Amino acid sequence: MKISYRDLAVPDPELRRRLLEAVDRVLRHGRFILGPEHDALEKEVARRCNRKHGVGVGSGSDALHLALRALGVGPGDEVITTSLSWIATANAITLTGARPVFVDIGRDFNIDAGLVEAAISPSTKAILPVHFTGQLCDIDAIQAIADRRGIALIEDAAQAFGARKDGRPAGSFGRMSCFSMNPMKVFNGFGEAGLIATDDDALAEKLKVLRYGGTADRRDCQVASLNGRLDTIQAAMLLVSLEALESRIEARRRIAQRYAERLGDVVHCPAEKPGHVHVFHAYSVLADRRDALMAFLADNGIETQIQHPIPMPFHSAYRNTPAGQVAIPVCRSVVAGILALPNQEDLTGTEQDYVCAKVREFYA
Repeated sequence: MKISYRDLAVPDPELRRRLLEAVDRVLRHGRFILGPEHDALEKEVARRCNRKHGVGVGSGSDALHLALRALGVGPGDEVITTSLSWIATANAITLTGARPVFVDIGRDFNIDAGLVEAAISPSTKAILPVHFTGQLCDIDAIQAIADRRGIALIEDAAQAFGARKDGRPAGSFGRMSCFSMNPMKVFNGFGEAGLIATDDDALAEKLKVLRYGGTADRRDCQVASLNGRLDTIQAAMLLVSLEALESRIEARRRIAQRYAERLGDVVHCPAEKPGHVHVFHAYSVLADRRDALMAFLADNGIETQIQHPIPMPFHSAYRNTPAGQVAIPVCRSVVAGILALPNQEDLTGTEQDYVCAKVREFYA
């Protein structure tokens, strides 16, 4: 049996038909940039996040970078963030001229909220936590710290669209919330796509200027910026993808439950915290002899991934800088054992059983 970690093909003929119809509508009306489907997507995502505004952008990286710039983050500033995420989080901070301040994680893979306040300095301009693998971090505690210290909170919810904590959706916290909708996400597009959600009218207007080359009314450049727009064809396809989001999330949650029941005694399985809805962007376990397990599964046709093998401070771009000189013992331990098993929502029961059987066979 061959099981890919993610199969991004669209085998469902009905879904392909609806996607192609959505593209055809855009081809017919010809508003390829900031067209009606783009506006509809912004409004629907904002509604689902309990926000006033949604601002579509070209990618999740654009979302993070433009959100920081809209807050005026720049040279001399510091932004506190997690040590474990895709490097785009750190790069977005660095490209504003600010310095990322990396904080260790907890065993849930999310930033340790108990370490955030100690990382604050007079130069701290913002806190940028990540909801890693699709479960919200201790965002309430971090929000309380940010409010008490008068520091802006930006929510990196790139992996967590549809996740909830005590009924409140990811994307509803902080000054702004940033999403990625690339093909690997649970709420997936069919190319690069991103969006920023906010309740702040002034920030929403700043973001619209920044995503359009820094221009107001598409004419006068007010501030130097690059193109960060989301194209209408991608927005139209995302609206189709959004229709099935709840069913995809529930399918991933069922897979997670099955894995936990069958593998919990041989690997450390992710636990959904009380009051949380975990969307399982990735089903990441902690495994003894991780590399040997990964090789064994590959030999048996099962593709897995390590997300992510290098903590952000230890990438070449950061490790010899002040930002990289940080003690993160939990993160070091986690990346030595973390392994993401296949959990795409169309994984069949037979495929799930095969994955479980092979993991158990390795440890037996």
